[in-house]
Amino acid sequence: MTTEQLSYEEARAELVEVVQKLEAGAATLEESLQLWERGEELADLCQSHLEGARERLDARMASRAETTE
Repeated sequence: MTTEQLSYEEARAELVEVVQKLEAGAATLEESLQLWERGEELADLCQSHLEGARERLDARMASRAETTE
């Protein structure tokens, strides 16, 4: 499964795992860099999911406001 195919919940769960591994401090420098990069990808994906949800809510609220006017 590619990063783009992950749901918000899947991406967030993996991001939590990445953060825990980084905080444990047992990784080599190279492993830490790879974890950091993966974490950045996952954080961006989570943000994208949240922005999409906000847009859907805003559109729904605007549509509702138009029908009540």
